[in-house]
Amino acid sequence: MPKDLREKQRLTYKPAVMVADPVNLRILQELTQNPRLTMSELGRRVALSAPAVTERVRRLEESGVIRGYRTDIDPAALGLPLAAYVRVRANPGQVAKIAEVAQGIPEIVECHCVIGEDSFILKVHLPDLAQLDRVLNHFLLYGTTTTALIQSSPVQSRALPLPDAL
Repeated sequence: MPKDLREKQRLTYKPAVMVADPVNLRILQELTQNPRLTMSELGRRVALSAPAVTERVRRLEESGVIRGYRTDIDPAALGLPLAAYVRVRANPGQVAKIAEVAQGIPEIVECHCVIGEDSFILKVHLPDLAQLDRVLNHFLLYGTTTTALIQSSPVQSRALPLPDAL
């Protein structure tokens, strides 16, 4: 996609005051690219001392701007090559129970309560198709399910777009 087209399609939004600070934005950009940077290296990249950058990162963590650091593991390497999205339409009064059930199934890696025809959208990783029934059966008392197997993912999970530095 040409750069000028990307520029026109970019969302405009106003981040929280703490995030809008140009140095904090630069810290977030660097940590997004490499969350394993040492504070010394991060400080060098954003022109701050290690203690100053450590304090800024700590404040970003404490305020909830930085919610955590994750390792991206290939599910197939763990024997979970099959992925699916499961939509669950809750029976009356069963929303809380569906959320509770989803929390108890480790193969469910995402659970989103949504507005619309469905009540939840779940992402599940499984070793094979036979295991899908086992997961779906947990929800049948509380609602109806619709499943879509993931064939490929042209856009993998990626970092949020950061606003341009002010």
